[in-house]
Amino acid sequence: MNEIIIDVEGMMCEGCEKRIVNALSDVKNIKDVQADHKEGKVVIKSKKDVDMEVVKEKIENLGFKVKE
Repeated sequence: MNEIIIDVEGMMCEGCEKRIVNALSDVKNIKDVQADHKEGKVVIKSKKDVDMEVVKEKIENLGFKVKE
């Protein structure tokens, strides 16, 4: 299984984490999503390639910033 770690700015609480997890849970090929507002990280697990542009767009549409 592939693991992708994304740095995300702007998560302040568990509610922020839940919003990101919910937004990414329906993205094709994503099997598991974990968000940690204290670390500012989102961890995605997948068995196949994930369209990172879709992931970035969904996170940023929630008002967070993906650090590259």
